[in-house]
Amino acid sequence: MAAGRLLAAGQTLPDLAFCVGDRTADAARQAGLRALSAKGAAAELIALIKGQNLTGPLLHLHGQDTRGDIAESLTKGGIVTESEVCYAQRAQTLTAMALNALALDEPLLVPLFSPRTAQIFAESLPAPPRAPLWIAALSPAVADQARAANPQHLVTAARPDADAMLHAVAELLDLTLGA
Repeated sequence: MAAGRLLAAGQTLPDLAFCVGDRTADAARQAGLRALSAKGAAAELIALIKGQNLTGPLLHLHGQDTRGDIAESLTKGGIVTESEVCYAQRAQTLTAMALNALALDEPLLVPLFSPRTAQIFAESLPAPPRAPLWIAALSPAVADQARAANPQHLVTAARPDADAMLHAVAELLDLTLGA
């Protein structure tokens, strides 16, 4: 977690962290911060922060690739928010094992957790993959990007969290076992 690295490097941060999801909130707590989870995506995080009656300034730590324009939305809503890129997700090529799995006739279950990862996955597929793709998407935004991979089955988690994603994967496993 970026805030943990900043704190470990001696940076001073506010003691309250607003986090998009529970895992990030848990990591913030482990770094010694008080944390509130929005249990969702950018829109839920913005709503959570706006509901606190703050004026700012706030600091939005985020990756190079983002969705939702959080700092801009908060600032326009009267909560002065600075934005700082503190990590980058680097696209990786598919491994030989993944390419071999895509060349089989067996369904391939693919859990996708972010719109960007879904886009990268779809763009990196051999055209067309032989394996039928069965995709579990963390959110509707992920599912939108995953459609470019032409999945045979696409299940979207009921909520953007780990438990709901496990249920989406289990639903696909049940389908595969019945196939």
